[in-house]
Amino acid sequence: MFSGKKVLITAGPTYEPLDPVRFIGNHSTGKMGYALARTLAEQGAEVFLVSGPTALKMEHPNVQVTPVMTADEMYAACQQIALEADLWIFAAAVADYKPSQTATSKIKKSDATFTIELVKNVDIAAALGQQKRTDQFAVGFALETDQELENARTKLLKKNLNMVVLNSLRDPGAGFKHDTNKITIVKPTTVEEFALKTKDEVALDILESIKAEWACLQRK
Repeated sequence: MFSGKKVLITAGPTYEPLDPVRFIGNHSTGKMGYALARTLAEQGAEVFLVSGPTALKMEHPNVQVTPVMTADEMYAACQQIALEADLWIFAAAVADYKPSQTATSKIKKSDATFTIELVKNVDIAAALGQQKRTDQFAVGFALETDQELENARTKLLKKNLNMVVLNSLRDPGAGFKHDTNKITIVKPTTVEEFALKTKDEVALDILESIKAEWACLQRK
């Protein structure tokens, strides 16, 4: 199914700068997004990987990597690709907020307390979801600590996604900094739970689930 398809994947964290040496970020390594990109490329897809800062390397002739730093840069890169892509997979851990102002020189330590004003970042999946055509398929990721299924179903609807891959930080071996993951796939009418597996194995499970759901949509 994926051979010849154009796929947009986001991966890794975003870093939102406070000044030239500091940033707001998270612990995402990009491993899940990179595993998906590699697996799709091996299945014949043309993959456009928009990657936040990560130590990972991608060497596959079917994968074009666009490195970015901030959420705004990631959104701009995705906009260049999204309309021509058949499949969108939003696996990046995009920072929800960014500093309202970025200092042009290093902030010096002075007072006992320091206050940072934050403003909302663009919600990339939601913004692109408003433009999604019926022939395109979109997958979101949700990393939750409570009310996992409820929050995943909310994202599914609000962001015009076809499915959500849910991770819980309460599951050992899942989430950031692991080579394994334990996922639940939430679709409009079904919920699929999977055991703890390597992220390469999880990528295969996700792609098989996409195939099944996408095929159902195409038959309608």
